[in-house]
Amino acid sequence: MYKYLFGPVPSRRLGMSLGIDLIPKKVCSLDCVYCEVGKTTKLTTQRLEYVKYNKVIDELNDFMSTNPKIDYITFSGSGEPTLNSRIGDVLNFIKEKYPDVKTAVLTNGTLLSDKNLRKELLKADVILPSLDAAGEETFKKINRPAPNLSLDEYIQGIIDLRKEYSGKIWLEVLFLKGYNDSEDELIRLKKAIEKIKPDLVQLNTLDRPGTVEGLIALTTDELKRIIDFWGFPNAEIIASQIERTTISSYRSDVESAILETIARRPCTLEDLHKLLGIHVNEINKYLGTLESEGKIVTQSLERGTFYELKNK
Repeated sequence: MYKYLFGPVPSRRLGMSLGIDLIPKKVCSLDCVYCEVGKTTKLTTQRLEYVKYNKVIDELNDFMSTNPKIDYITFSGSGEPTLNSRIGDVLNFIKEKYPDVKTAVLTNGTLLSDKNLRKELLKADVILPSLDAAGEETFKKINRPAPNLSLDEYIQGIIDLRKEYSGKIWLEVLFLKGYNDSEDELIRLKKAIEKIKPDLVQLNTLDRPGTVEGLIALTTDELKRIIDFWGFPNAEIIASQIERTTISSYRSDVESAILETIARRPCTLEDLHKLLGIHVNEINKYLGTLESEGKIVTQSLERGTFYELKNK
């Protein structure tokens, strides 16, 4: 079992994706209300070598020695990956040692105002930043940023990335009813996206419980209306659950382990992580499928969101 690698996991956008987690749970520059991994425990913009480079490389070499079939190596995990000051070194190692494997960086985008970071990421094949708000009040309400983060600098950082970076930029916007779906906010977002010029604009909404109760996802029709309102030909909806069981990387043994565990007693995401030794991001992929198939349900209690078998 690896400590810093997880998967390969079935990804809606990246096929068979091997995840690299360079950040301890849950170190992030944002404390988004919708985060499925949980509340941010260290809210920071300080870049450090949170996970040692050599430890990641050792695990990566061991995994790749098995000649796995993967589509992407993806920098993601349980925090903001660009907070790791050596993400560029890990990326460069992958491109030199495993040039046939594509790389992706899943980031909230808040640190892209740092020109040194943008330079570190230039060798990635795809960068997937997020932008959920273009108005200050909405930004603070949905993303709850670190105190020193400037929304204008955040947006400008993604704009500057587009000017310097020749790879693909897929910009994700996650919508919550009553948070960032007003006409005023949609207009602000449209203007920001027009300046960013991403290759794709990907609309998402709540998939599983976040860190705040009472969050409401947008329907597919509502997301379609936003696309029509914006008029972007390169916008798509990624919120709808795909049939992950048809993806070759879907592991029925992981699904069975989750079901067997919660059959004994309801568990939180953190409980499942500790009991099964599987990374929270990987577990989340399977929880989404199990919930969409009606096999499990959630219940919010004082200690968090619990998953349990439906009609057990």
